[in-house]
Amino acid sequence: MRKTKEIRELLKRFNSSDIALPSGQPARFAECILSGTQGWKDLGRNTIGAIGFPLHEKARLTQTEIWERVVTEAKLAGVVGIHYDEAQHIFRKKNDTDRLAILDSFKTLMKSHDWPLILIFSGVPELNGYLRQEPQLYRLINRIEFEDISLPDDFHTVHEIVGSYAMKSGLQVEDGIRTEDFYHRLVAAGAFRWGLTIKLTIGAIGAEKVEGSGMLRADHFIDVWVAKTQASRAATPFTHRGFDTMYRRDHPFVEALTG
Repeated sequence: MRKTKEIRELLKRFNSSDIALPSGQPARFAECILSGTQGWKDLGRNTIGAIGFPLHEKARLTQTEIWERVVTEAKLAGVVGIHYDEAQHIFRKKNDTDRLAILDSFKTLMKSHDWPLILIFSGVPELNGYLRQEPQLYRLINRIEFEDISLPDDFHTVHEIVGSYAMKSGLQVEDGIRTEDFYHRLVAAGAFRWGLTIKLTIGAIGAEKVEGSGMLRADHFIDVWVAKTQASRAATPFTHRGFDTMYRRDHPFVEALTG
């Protein structure tokens, strides 16, 4: 969430800057959100749709023809780059052949002789492992990692996040929340990721707003967790004695005992 918001803000600023291409039209970035159900053909169709030129679902084009069309339409539209958000999803549950076809498609866009595109991939750390499977593509990529939450160093920042979101929403925060124990539980619930921790906090505030008590309590965080996982209220990171070993960093919202 944090990295996506920052990338989108940067691209919004770029797109509003009216940087002129040699043709006179403004340069811009497109954005495409990926899912695990897509193959290379769906990827091409969604990419060209993100540029602004939808491809008919029944269009019979080869992989090469689809990506040639993407490059052509990007050039005509002044699109110099594409942000693929949650890019790890498209590689999951794929065999090596399908993964390599997708990676080859990305490489084609970046190495086009007619209109090379800048690609931005955002996602969780596992994405790096998928991209490494195509050495030529991987050499073209600059990697920037967003550090996970580190405790106890980041307790104060987590405290500020919870407090500032509550304050902005006009809420008081119960004393039981403003403790290192609770913040540790919240961070564990968010798999030590800033974005998920912030998302849980926003969700808890939303739960309070439905209740309307004016006081943000631990119960509101539990409400969000239970709604997300369908777990028992007695077995959440906010209530379980062994929360620090029970929940996994690599699979958020999944118990280590059942994952």
